[in-house]
Amino acid sequence: MADAIAAQYGDRPLTIVAIMTGSLVLLADMIRHLKMPLRVSLIQASSYRGGTESGALWIRDDMMLDVSDRDVLVVDDIFDTGKTLQAVLRCIGEMQPRSTASAVLLRKEGRQEVEMEPDFVAFSIPDEFVVGYGLDYQDLYRNLPFLAVLEPEEISAETA
Repeated sequence: MADAIAAQYGDRPLTIVAIMTGSLVLLADMIRHLKMPLRVSLIQASSYRGGTESGALWIRDDMMLDVSDRDVLVVDDIFDTGKTLQAVLRCIGEMQPRSTASAVLLRKEGRQEVEMEPDFVAFSIPDEFVVGYGLDYQDLYRNLPFLAVLEPEEISAETA
């Protein structure tokens, strides 16, 4: 994915906006492979409150760098319904960047509820609840150095 991003931007400076917290592992690995001048910024957005079903979306952008007249790449962990990424791109678009694009680690098949698609996708996966490599369940499992499917009995055991 970093090669495709580098091919698109070349040597142009890039501002990467990572959606916290799930994309931090991907962000750290990705920027090690990008050679263009870049800045890193963070934004918080979440629709999950500890479970496996999404709820109301909230966005906190007070940690954002100024992105006006800059090329911006928004990085997220997973493209599920697409509502979070779409809302973050809309929020950043209001800040008048030169361009915006999106990159996700995972695109979950069959769950999209929006008309957009990420510009860069590392992997497409079936509709299963995954953890590891930054993705969590109730703030657990982010530190796994791999992706794993969380089985239904593991979910019910954690909530018991």
